[in-house]
Amino acid sequence: MSFLRNASRVSPRFSMTAKTQLSRRAMATAKTPKTPVDPNAPGPMLAYQKNLPKLPVPALGATLQKYLQSVRPLLSDAEYKETERAAKEFEAPGGIGLKLQERLLARANDPNVPNWLEDWWLDQAYMGYRDPVVIYVSYFFYYKDDKLRKLPAQRAAAIATAALEFKKEIVNNTLSVEMAKGEPMCMDSYKYMFNNCRMPKKPSDYEAIFDPVKNNHVVVVRKNKFYVVDTIHNGQQLSTNELQQQFQKIIDEAGSSSGIPIGVLTSDNRDKWTEYRESLVAASPANASLLEKIESSDFLICLDDSTPVTRDEGSRACWHGDGRNRFFDKPLQFIVFDNGKAGFMGEHSCMDGTATCRLNEYVCDGLNRDKINHGSAQVRSDLPAPQELKFQVNDTVTKSIEAASTNFDKLINNHELTVLAYQGYGKNLIKKYKCSPDGYVQMVIQLAYYKMFGVSRPTYESAQTRKFQRGRTETARSVTSESVAFVKSMEDPHASAESKILKFREALKTQGAYMAECVNGHGADRHLFGLKNSLKEGEEKPELFTQPINAYSSHWFISSSQLSSEHFDGYGWGQVVNDGFGCAYMIKGNALQFNVASVKDLVVDGKQHINGTFHFKQCLEDAANDLRELLDTEVAAEAKL
Repeated sequence: MSFLRNASRVSPRFSMTAKTQLSRRAMATAKTPKTPVDPNAPGPMLAYQKNLPKLPVPALGATLQKYLQSVRPLLSDAEYKETERAAKEFEAPGGIGLKLQERLLARANDPNVPNWLEDWWLDQAYMGYRDPVVIYVSYFFYYKDDKLRKLPAQRAAAIATAALEFKKEIVNNTLSVEMAKGEPMCMDSYKYMFNNCRMPKKPSDYEAIFDPVKNNHVVVVRKNKFYVVDTIHNGQQLSTNELQQQFQKIIDEAGSSSGIPIGVLTSDNRDKWTEYRESLVAASPANASLLEKIESSDFLICLDDSTPVTRDEGSRACWHGDGRNRFFDKPLQFIVFDNGKAGFMGEHSCMDGTATCRLNEYVCDGLNRDKINHGSAQVRSDLPAPQELKFQVNDTVTKSIEAASTNFDKLINNHELTVLAYQGYGKNLIKKYKCSPDGYVQMVIQLAYYKMFGVSRPTYESAQTRKFQRGRTETARSVTSESVAFVKSMEDPHASAESKILKFREALKTQGAYMAECVNGHGADRHLFGLKNSLKEGEEKPELFTQPINAYSSHWFISSSQLSSEHFDGYGWGQVVNDGFGCAYMIKGNALQFNVASVKDLVVDGKQHINGTFHFKQCLEDAANDLRELLDTEVAAEAKL
């Protein structure tokens, strides 16, 4: 995901931790929200939007204290004293820190700025990020099988119908507001869901938003060939049976030969894709309008000719596929394989995963429980045939396609992905241990990493800040002095069970407390990011920002986030840094699931780890087993009382 792989970059991620999971039965809460309803809102979806609180600017001293606490376990005593000194200088009266804080507060209090972080974050974490969106920005969900729909056109049609029902709720502003602990969440990002597209541009991309009322078509890609299917005919939406017929026509017409893979151009470096797009538009006057058909579509349906069987195969196919049968700039791509399996790929720039998770759960749950209106069983005889978008290419475009294809294949061949579907236990048992499920799994991850490397290194966990206007995420730093003490005790054969449990619960408490601070807009990372951006041109960076620990402490050797759905058999993304792991996890009732992604045979601190991705997967399983065995001793002891 658009993760910044060097010290100067920040790290975005979507979040849905156990503590902050959204109540999707949104308004069904016994507690009346403190946020007042806007009587002039255009619909229920935006009932609270105008009155949501603005993202706060934390107190400078509080942020510096959090920062110092977060780096303490990463430093020697002497190094920590140097960092502490730099923080005191930064905060000193008349110093640069207070000036930057003053500027940031002025920006936050500007009535024309709804969120002081938004523009900086969108540009530096996403739109200005030049590496490919595939692997580095995009994420995926892999669905469980649909036992009623085994044919690809059949399943794709059902998914499309359900997604179009969700679109109606957004267009009509009737989608229920998401709530967390009785308070409404920001619903602004839903405007970026349908009929949107990320557009390549130097030095920073932008988002194109098309009218969702005027644009009622989906684009289907099969054998690299793009087809337009209008979803409304004579004022009436196509039924699921009608969509199935249209999709089957596309499968039949596409045949067995592959078309020119225009879509692979979107998989390359953003500057290169900018140049490729200019060449494609210059190759023929018609190409620009053909591209706009894709960009303005409700969403893409990717009908892949592959047949993944294992979780690893299905996850990799949804994560990147072959790079050709996609258009990676679209925020919504539903993927259906020839054996009827399916999934989803999201482009991350303007929407975090909580919104698209809700969409995908709506689709999967609605189909599973037969809650979707599929329309008439009769297929109208006068439906217009799907129209293929026939791009005209020249030698320049052909060379661009060859270059993008080579770059994509090289990128993918350098990556590994594997899934641990741990069936030993899940949320139900964790709650019996009187633990936060999310905090518990974070400690499993910390223990696994320590087992593999013998050291704790900086770890990112995503925390959502959608309780604020246009809020997105904050960084919860998982490595603490308490977590380090815990993992060391777990690997100490002489430590008692009681000592290990005590350290575990201390680590859990610290993790939960920091997560709560982040959710309330009082984390350290985004505030420090804002202070850095408040420097004026020509001003010298303060020592606090130039010390090696500043870069190292945000070099995310583990990038983690939780999102849980009983309808998904996988979800994940790529690593943030090439010596680290992307570790997405789901906490189900009686199972845990981890998606581990990294560079193949990654090198960490000068040492190559052959099959390192799979070794970390094994360490996760071992850590989950060890923690269960430990806490079972506590349960057994309590049972004797």
